[in-house]
Amino acid sequence: MRKEALKIGITGGIGAGKTTICKVFACLGIPIYEADKEARWLMENDVTLINQIKQLFGTESYQDGKIAREWIAKRVFENRELLQQLNSLVHPAVGKHYLQWHQKQHLTPNRTPLLYTLDEAALMYESGNYQLLDAVILVTAPEQVRIQRVLQRDNHRTEADIKAIMQNQQPEEEKKQKAQFIIENNNQQLVLPQILQVHQQILELYKK
Repeated sequence: MRKEALKIGITGGIGAGKTTICKVFACLGIPIYEADKEARWLMENDVTLINQIKQLFGTESYQDGKIAREWIAKRVFENRELLQQLNSLVHPAVGKHYLQWHQKQHLTPNRTPLLYTLDEAALMYESGNYQLLDAVILVTAPEQVRIQRVLQRDNHRTEADIKAIMQNQQPEEEKKQKAQFIIENNNQQLVLPQILQVHQQILELYKK
């Protein structure tokens, strides 16, 4: 019986470049679960989660079957405890959904032997979902590099906006201590050799 594929997380603070790095892993044939994107889908399609969010915020949190993102964003921005309550609903739902998705990858027709999947999430450690995984890759870069990347990418964000988001993310040094693999995306070191090295290390981990 074939061994189950490893569950590998990939995370990094805003502007670290994890989405770009995931594209390289995808080219290597690794399935990518985009947790942030799937969270948005679950909030409009998972009946249990929808009802929980309505209980927390009231029926105004949905309009014509769609979640009122700006309305909710304003409230959680003003109330940190409310944000934590929302996360305590969404993060477990996403973790469960990832595990179901991971199992389905084995059933994909004509797939070459599946050795691991990647769970891409910005709040991997903050959510606690890293505990569901076999290992985590951290994509890291200096704060100022990350700020400049986001300013160039997102015209609607200011430096103050980006720093506010960073305040809600675990400090880089803490994440480095917890991660099994680290990719330095600092505009100084070549990234591709690092990705290939991590890929090889994960394949070795699979063999154990």
